[in-house]
Amino acid sequence: MANKKNKRLRLLSFVVIGYMLLALAWWSYLLYLKNNDAFLAKTELLRITKSVDGSPLDMNILEKDLDYLALKEKYKKQERMILGEASVLALSLIIGIWFINRGYQRQTEAARQSRNFLLSITHELKSPLASIKLILQTFSKRKLDQERIAKFSGNALNEAERLESLVNNLLLAARMETTNVEVDKEHIELYPLLDGIRENILTKHKDVVLELSLDEQASIFADHKSLVSIFINLIENAIKYSDQEKHIQIKHTQKGKYDELTIADHGWGIPDSEKKKVFEKFYRIGNEDTRKTKGTGLGLYIIQQMVLAHQGKISIGNHQPKGTVFTIQLPKAS
Repeated sequence: MANKKNKRLRLLSFVVIGYMLLALAWWSYLLYLKNNDAFLAKTELLRITKSVDGSPLDMNILEKDLDYLALKEKYKKQERMILGEASVLALSLIIGIWFINRGYQRQTEAARQSRNFLLSITHELKSPLASIKLILQTFSKRKLDQERIAKFSGNALNEAERLESLVNNLLLAARMETTNVEVDKEHIELYPLLDGIRENILTKHKDVVLELSLDEQASIFADHKSLVSIFINLIENAIKYSDQEKHIQIKHTQKGKYDELTIADHGWGIPDSEKKKVFEKFYRIGNEDTRKTKGTGLGLYIIQQMVLAHQGKISIGNHQPKGTVFTIQLPKAS
């Protein structure tokens, strides 16, 4: 209902501004004609005034007269003023149309993102809660052996950790809107850090190939907690948006004053039109009604804010023959 009302208001705004443009064009044209008529009348009056022996002055002679030249310049100036003011007003109305259209698109996009976020967050909260509830009901109604108790307990713990991670991301995103991200930089040995992350990922995803391409002595100047969060989020994203070939490559190189990290996958890829949008808070490609992957649209937003807190840069490229490459540049220690 609200969407239909917005569309009607937008259409009414366009009709009003269109009418104003037509009215402006018409009145400008009439004013131009009036100015031209006044000039012709004044010219004729000048010819009569400067008549010789009662005969009006010849036009060829009048065109060289100083009074005529002054009169012509005066009306030419008024003509330029009419055209100039009409152009400014027309441009102002066109800019107004553009602002209305942009505002409407932003409102529509914000409404869509808000709806998608509510749908996704509802699913993300209900899923682990339902799993934990089912496991607790199983414990209360059935006698289980130790092996099955351990298995169910492990599943419940994983769901609880997933729920905790979701809540932490929501709180972190809310804090990022009002306060700057604080980073405590230190020299971190990259290979042990990434090797530990790889072992952690492979315990949950057996079908993933995580290839590390970096010097075992490589180090980076960054906040340890932020760096771990960045890598885990990007790796989990790469896994989530891949079909069968879950092959992820992480590379480290040095480029001038920056340490460059690339995380490349062989997944679905990101369309060029969406590459900047995916860093917006709550933004997710597609629609929650049809999207199959889990998520809230906070991961890349948080990653970007963490990278910016390091005075770094993050960009998205295409991986050949398919997939996505995230490139992160972090400044070296001074």
